[in-house]
Amino acid sequence: MHLSTLVERLDGTLSTADYADVDASANGLQVGPDSGSIDRVAVAVDAAEATIEAAADADADVLITHHGISWDGIERVTDRQYDRIAALVENDLALYVSHLPLDGHQELGNAAGVADELGVVDREPFGELGPVNIGTIGTTSDPLSAAELARSLDAFEGSERPTRAMEFGPDRIERIAVLTGSGADWLDEAVEAGADALVTGEGKQKVYHEAREAGLSVFLAGHYATETFGVRSIQTLLEEWGLETTFIDHPTGL
Repeated sequence: MHLSTLVERLDGTLSTADYADVDASANGLQVGPDSGSIDRVAVAVDAAEATIEAAADADADVLITHHGISWDGIERVTDRQYDRIAALVENDLALYVSHLPLDGHQELGNAAGVADELGVVDREPFGELGPVNIGTIGTTSDPLSAAELARSLDAFEGSERPTRAMEFGPDRIERIAVLTGSGADWLDEAVEAGADALVTGEGKQKVYHEAREAGLSVFLAGHYATETFGVRSIQTLLEEWGLETTFIDHPTGL
């Protein structure tokens, strides 16, 4: 498959253009000529020296990540930025990135993957950001206690610390809002949507008081651990397209 074909398919599937005005990430092909031919693809959550080197060791032609190397543009190619780009170029490795498009996709995205794992059904888009949504909300087939929900989150791939649970909502949790990564800023929207709990990756100091005052339970399951689902879904999709793939797991503990 030509790299240009892969980029076109991914951009179309993930509706990349819809997020152009709201995402600081330069989504799509960030490094590499789109004229190249590819056979093997590596996927990872982060584009960093460690994952780039692992992709090169796996003989990948392109690395697909959730977090890329270009945020609000690249002004200078020096220091860390130079090392990352040099590693890609020297290994003839292209880099494709999908940040918010891979958060918000209602079937392939990170939030969708978390919801699948938790048994959340009857879902609808959640997490408004301008004209798009970057999360999902729905109900569980069976109500969960806070402890049961936390145990499910602790079992996620890449989870290296216990889930932080702020248990201010009802004893039995049915309606769950999911916005992965750093999604605590959507707490008020979760309350307005009738959620019993908000599941995200990490939070800020103020979320404790906001959740307590709103009567909402908040679960912080880890930024990395809540964001392996999107690239894993892309990996499955690529294999359906006839490409060899490898997943590079590099947990951060955050």
